Amino acid sequence: SVRVEGTPVELTRVEFELLLALARRPNQALSRAWLAENVLDPERDGTERTLDVHASRLRKKLGAHGSLVATVWGVGYRLDAQVSP
Repeated sequence: SVRVEGTPVELTRVEFELLLALARRPNQALSRAWLAENVLDPERDGTERTLDVHASRLRKKLGAHGSLVATVWGVGYRLDAQVSP
């Protein structure tokens, strides 16, 4: 489940998988191609453009924290996060 400041956020499977993939590698840019291959449903015609739409919807659902899902131009996406030691 995902919560923003204690409030539950309803995510689709793809939005959740996208956030999870980014959270597993904080501050590391993941390519759109890799994300499309590993996050989108292989049974459907998921493209990198489809991934962009899911990223946009994820940002909106995260509200003020949506800006943490950063676009890395020419690469893909990154979750900007401070990692505690």
